[in-house]
Amino acid sequence: MTSILVDAERSYSVILTSSWKEELAQLIQGRTRVAVIISESFKPDLEGLLGLESEIHVFDVPDGEEAKNVATLNKLWNWLGAAGFTRSDLIVGLGGGAITDLAGFTAASWLRGLDWIAVPTSLAGMVDASVGGKTGINSEYGKNLIGAFHSPSAVIIDTNFLETLSDRDFAAGMAEVIKCGFIADSEILTLAASHSIESLRKTPEAIAEIIHRAVSVKAQFVSSDFKESFAREALNYGHTLGHAIEIFAKYQLRHGEAVSIGLVYAAELAAARGLISTDELVLHRSLLSRYQLPISFDRQAWQKLAPLLALDKKARGNTIRFVALSGIGSTVRLEDLTSTELDAAYERISS
Repeated sequence: MTSILVDAERSYSVILTSSWKEELAQLIQGRTRVAVIISESFKPDLEGLLGLESEIHVFDVPDGEEAKNVATLNKLWNWLGAAGFTRSDLIVGLGGGAITDLAGFTAASWLRGLDWIAVPTSLAGMVDASVGGKTGINSEYGKNLIGAFHSPSAVIIDTNFLETLSDRDFAAGMAEVIKCGFIADSEILTLAASHSIESLRKTPEAIAEIIHRAVSVKAQFVSSDFKESFAREALNYGHTLGHAIEIFAKYQLRHGEAVSIGLVYAAELAAARGLISTDELVLHRSLLSRYQLPISFDRQAWQKLAPLLALDKKARGNTIRFVALSGIGSTVRLEDLTSTELDAAYERISS
C-alpha cells in the first residue's frame, strides 16, 4: 500500500491498495451509519462490510451521468433522512466518476456537510473525479454547474477494479491521464507512448505508475489552489470544448472521449498562437489516437457547440477562457480569443 497526501481545506490521503474492502472497513469503524452509494448495474461484493458494527445502507442510483440530477439527489436526501443520518455518519461513493461526483455533493449538502470516502472503480474516477473535492450534479444548461467544494476524508484506489472495465472505458480514463502528462509530468507521456491499450492492461506495474503520477499531479494543483481561483484551472485542460460536446451528445460519449477532442482543440488554439510547436500538436493527436480516442467531431455541430462554451465554469462575464499549453508542462489562460480563431480551430478538428 502507498498513499499520496492532498492538503486542501483538510488533509486526506489517497490510498493505493489491492484490498479496498479491508481499507474501507478500517476507515468506517466507529461510525453509527454508513451510506454506500452505487449505480444500479454495479453489484460489488460487500461481504466483510455488512458484518461490521456500523449500520450499512446501500443506495443505488441510475448509471453514469443519468444519476447526476436534482431528482436523484432529492431521493438520496430522503433516504438519508428516513435512515436518520446525522453529522457523525458517513457517505461512501463506490463507483465511477459520476458516482463520486454525486456522493460527494450529497455529503456536502446533507446537514451542511457529512464526511465521505471515495472508492473509484474506473480509471477516470481514480485519476480525476475522486481526488480534489469538486462535487456536483448536472443542469440542463451544463455539466457540474451545481455543486460544492467538499473534500473526502479519504480516497481508496484499488486497481483490481480496472480488470472489469471495457477497453472503451479504460481508454476514456487514459484521456485524463494523458492530460496530466501534458500539463505537468512529461514522463506520463513517455509511458503512454510506450504502450497500447492491450499492452498497458497487461502490465500492472505500468498502470500503477501512471495512476500514481496522475494522482500526484492532481494533488499538487488541488493543494495549491483548492477553490480553483487560478492554478487549479490547469486541470481543466481540454474540458472547455469537452464539456460542451458532452452536453451536445447528451452524454452518449464518455467524459474522456469528449475531453480527448477538447485536448486537440485546445492544442490547435495554442499552435495557432505559436505557443506550442507543430510537433507538440502532433503529439496530442498521436497519443490520443494510440488509445483509440476520438480527436475530431462533427463539422455541423459547431453552431450549437459554440454557444455552450460560454457556460463553462471558467467563463467570467462574457469572456470565454481556455486553458492552453505554452509548452509541455506549462499552461496559460487564453482570454482574448476571437470568434475567428475559435471557428478556425474547430474547422481543423472537424470531420
